[in-house]
Amino acid sequence: MAFLKGMFVFATAFVVLNGVNCIDIYHEWIVSIDTTINPLTSHQSVITINGMFPGPLINATTNDVVIVNVFNNMDESLLITWNGIQQRLNSWQDGVSGTNCAIEPGKNWTYVFQVKDQIGTFTYFPSINFHKVAGGYGQIRVNNRNVIAIPFPKPEAEFDLLIGDWFRTDYKSLRSSIQEKQSSQFFDVPDAILMNGKRPYDELSISKGHKSFTVTKGMTYRFRISNVGTVMSFNLRIQDHKMVLVETEGSYTNQITLDSLDVHVGQSYSVLVTADQNEADYFIVATPKMFKSDQSLEGIGILHYNNSLTTVSSPVPAGPDPFDIAFSVNQAKSITWNMTTGAARPNPQGTFNVSNVTLAQTFILHGLKGEINGWPRYLVNNVSYLTPETPLKLADMFVNGSGIYQLDQFPTHSVNAATAYGVSVVSGIHKGWLEIVFKNDLNVMDSWHLDGFGFYVVGFGNGDWTPAARETYNIFDPVVRSTVQVYPGRWTSVYVFLDNPGMWNLRSQHLKNWYLGQELFIRVFDNNPNPAKEKQPPQNLLLCG
Repeated sequence: MAFLKGMFVFATAFVVLNGVNCIDIYHEWIVSIDTTINPLTSHQSVITINGMFPGPLINATTNDVVIVNVFNNMDESLLITWNGIQQRLNSWQDGVSGTNCAIEPGKNWTYVFQVKDQIGTFTYFPSINFHKVAGGYGQIRVNNRNVIAIPFPKPEAEFDLLIGDWFRTDYKSLRSSIQEKQSSQFFDVPDAILMNGKRPYDELSISKGHKSFTVTKGMTYRFRISNVGTVMSFNLRIQDHKMVLVETEGSYTNQITLDSLDVHVGQSYSVLVTADQNEADYFIVATPKMFKSDQSLEGIGILHYNNSLTTVSSPVPAGPDPFDIAFSVNQAKSITWNMTTGAARPNPQGTFNVSNVTLAQTFILHGLKGEINGWPRYLVNNVSYLTPETPLKLADMFVNGSGIYQLDQFPTHSVNAATAYGVSVVSGIHKGWLEIVFKNDLNVMDSWHLDGFGFYVVGFGNGDWTPAARETYNIFDPVVRSTVQVYPGRWTSVYVFLDNPGMWNLRSQHLKNWYLGQELFIRVFDNNPNPAKEKQPPQNLLLCG
């Protein structure tokens, strides 16, 4: 069955929800395979939405209701997840294997979710079947309500900058290859870094296939930057221009001025860039971290002044040593929460903070690589997640999870002696403070994401974590975000307040790791039957398994 191509986006009149003005934003998406876009290779399968790669922007305001009718015009089942959108009281809309049945080929399903009490920069992407490596991703903006001022002068314009690694090989071949017994380092090194789906600038090419942003001298612009890749962290810089960091994944930050910014897989930032140089063209460069790069792995775009008569010329501006972990860690520690500004609500972000909390739980999670019966797998505490046919949330509703998973069988404090498969579901204490220590036992970067929440990034450290490490935590102004990097052989600690009942995915954002088992689910249960505590399943609920 083929659907007509097209995009229909419109907003209703204002409605009142829980006493707050908001609007309904409608999208109708046709998700298809396109072999004509050719980011690098002819006849490569690229996942498009309404013929677009990247997909359409979702542009919402705090508390708006987003309605996305997704038509699956591919030959495989599909889910879309909304990376960083907290789905308050509504994990039914989260779009991952543990919460939703997939949208089958030739079928459609409508997501309905509210961007409740959120602002900031986020992304969406397909969450199953290794689809993200083929595209299907796009940007989500959640703007402040008019009654709450942003903590910087209004920029002249906003630009979305989606940067990600890309492979020449078709996604189905990649998916098969990583599961082979001799997969080794396959998939670890991509072929290029794209900017908004465009190949890097090449001064020797007559093609204009690269990404360019046009600015006016003297004006300031907001760049919303996201790492939509699957493997590599990157360092971003704009030739001869400073960047002022102002926001990350829904939190306004204390403003710091940077020459370059590390952005790890799954992360998003907002920076302000002032066009304060001579009217010319300037390189925008993204190069991989923890990798000795050549020119083929430089993502290159252009900052073009609108009266420019001067093109760019090599070399591109150099960045920090990609193996300088100290530089990257120090920059990460310098990204802190603006405690005094309002965001989704008029009261300061810092009204709710971690300066004096009592921990109810601690999870210590080791990200590992291993084998099970000779097959390559990624693991958490030596358990590799095995996706059941029935989504966990559905199993909870019908059979209280019986026969699908065993609650709290996963080891949250230790590494099992032997590798094994498991349907890893752990209890999170409702309205309790959870400390999660992510330990990276790999020799490459990793990043972790938690659906349903923002977590406070309180600490980075080397070697093994011990309770004494809490003395080093930043509990004054740690930034709140939903994806955090973990450096090779090191640990990262976060605090989470579990006030959002539901079934929530905790995963590696590195696609190979995620697809091969580096994930688990946190079940936050509130036994109060009041529907205001957690939403009932939607009327269009899909059944499977």
